[in-house]
Amino acid sequence: MLIRVELRHLQVFVAVARVGTVTGAANALDLAPASVSEQVRRLEDGLGVLLFDRTPRGMRLTPPGNALYERAQGLLDHADEVRRAVTGQRRHVTLGALEMLAATRLPAVVRRLAARHPDLDVDVRTLNRGELLAAVAGGELDAALLLDAGPRIGTLGFHTPADLDFLDVGEVALRLVAAPGADARTLLVSPQGCSIRMAADRMFAAEVPRRELSSIWTAREWIRQGLGRSLLPDFAVDADLAAGVLVPVSPAQDEARDGADAPLTLALRLVWLPDRETALRDVLYAMSA
Repeated sequence: MLIRVELRHLQVFVAVARVGTVTGAANALDLAPASVSEQVRRLEDGLGVLLFDRTPRGMRLTPPGNALYERAQGLLDHADEVRRAVTGQRRHVTLGALEMLAATRLPAVVRRLAARHPDLDVDVRTLNRGELLAAVAGGELDAALLLDAGPRIGTLGFHTPADLDFLDVGEVALRLVAAPGADARTLLVSPQGCSIRMAADRMFAAEVPRRELSSIWTAREWIRQGLGRSLLPDFAVDADLAAGVLVPVSPAQDEARDGADAPLTLALRLVWLPDRETALRDVLYAMSA
């Protein structure tokens, strides 16, 4: 006999499907693992189908599980919308971003959202790119804003979880700059793993001398003081270029990396799980404005 399916069962099911383990879902939901397992079992009993294959490496969705997953988040979003309409509760979206993008690009988006959708609260978390992607895949963030290049997430050269959707909402031009008259032989770079560093490493041969600094903001201050040159995003240097504090420079021919396809423009890319798109619709409109 089929039993009633409750929203709490769907919430647990979605969490397990996203994380892939009972323990991970329990941590995300602040529940005991035994409670998560029991609710998944009750949902399977209620529907009369097996939703997960239990494997040594975790929980894997069966075909019926995939069919439910495609619809479950929509049901939860609709229930949340009904609850807000009845109780007057506000909508809530959590966005993640690289710190430099949170500082320079998100304020305008948050301002547009506040003007158009005063019932929508936006929380912003600043994390590094690996943490952002993991938090989106794990359901801790609704979406994340990062820098990339190419037709797929991670084309710039970093690993990405499977099954993320994305929208390019802008561009960031890269400028190779130095102080006027400075000795610009040394390339000042941000740490390994930074998108700007990846672009610089694709542009310059390994033999070009580099000095690694803690951030693009530190690199900008060092080049202002004549201590080298750096490939930096437009929002970090355009004011200095306009004031003549910094000047554009060109790499020498023998400095180019062999076969390099260095992007001089990076995409400002918003990434999210497909089942979160409905909840993110207003954010996507504001990002694209």
